[in-house]
Amino acid sequence: MKNLLVYYLVILVPFFGLLYVMKNELIDEDWCIALLVFYAFIYRTLTDYFRLKSKNVITSKQFFSLLIPGSRIKYFKELYFA
Repeated sequence: MKNLLVYYLVILVPFFGLLYVMKNELIDEDWCIALLVFYAFIYRTLTDYFRLKSKNVITSKQFFSLLIPGSRIKYFKELYFA
């Protein structure tokens, strides 16, 4: 996932889909909260990991360090601008 446009599409399309579902009340409120937690903690961690790994910024052993809140700040430039 070296292409920045693809990365933004991968992280934004599900988020806007989730917002659409929440706004139009297509599913129950409890499921919306569960999906939001899944998106924030699991989905984004995986997408950030694969982007950083494809750019050879981190190794596969550093995956669990991305689960720590605030640990992705040091990779901000590599994730969103480069």
